[in-house]
Amino acid sequence: MFHFVTKGGNPLRKWLKDKRESIGLTHEEVAAESGIQRAYYTMIENGTRNPSVEVSKKIANVIGFSWTIFFENKSN
Repeated sequence: MFHFVTKGGNPLRKWLKDKRESIGLTHEEVAAESGIQRAYYTMIENGTRNPSVEVSKKIANVIGFSWTIFFENKSN
């Protein structure tokens, strides 16, 4: 369902970027509506940081997906 692309050894969350762009939001807008810093959101989308459950729920609410996707097993 969701694809992970490796970027420098980290899983780029392409699904998150695609979902965000499909609703026309910028990193800054998602971050502001989620109550987090833009840089932190960017790291989450790039796969260099993993969000807490609380932050996952906030981002999911803003963008419109199930927050649990951040915690699903990425192996085949």
